[in-house]
Amino acid sequence: MDDVTQILHGVARGEEQAAKKLLPLVYAELRRLAEARMAKTPPGNTLQATALVHEAYMRLVGSGDPGWKGRGHFFGAAAQAMRDILVEQARRKARLKRGGDRKRVNVDPDELAAEPQPEAILAIDEALGRLEQEDARSAEIVLLRFFAGLTEGEIAAGLGLSERTVRREWRYARSWLQRELPDAD
Repeated sequence: MDDVTQILHGVARGEEQAAKKLLPLVYAELRRLAEARMAKTPPGNTLQATALVHEAYMRLVGSGDPGWKGRGHFFGAAAQAMRDILVEQARRKARLKRGGDRKRVNVDPDELAAEPQPEAILAIDEALGRLEQEDARSAEIVLLRFFAGLTEGEIAAGLGLSERTVRREWRYARSWLQRELPDAD
């Protein structure tokens, strides 16, 4: 235990070799301390004890002369550094930008229908009339998909086509309409 105190004083004096000697001597105890801290965190924590030890060690040794007064002071500072890291991680995860308390929900893109503007509907209707002259089945797929809100599977069943054919023609029709409607989103 005297070795740790002597090395800590060497670190405080700025000796480069002292910091390198310190980690192997205190690693097992820091790891035990990290595991104890991690056991108190809520489920779903992605930080591992090893990463916590390394981050805390870098904060402790990498910040210049911390003025440690011995082994107990060092481990107290290590415990505080680990706590700070865990609190920072919890705050990061709780931010609204990261979803906060919201839950992930799987949604079919076909269910996310937005209400288009009247001008857009009129422009699409005119373009759809032109598409109907060129490719009647693709125009019908657009009609069923865009105006009726049917899924690819429902369209395929209704028209007696495979979903793959409906998907291909839907991509073609969307591309055609995007060329015809340059102002469309």
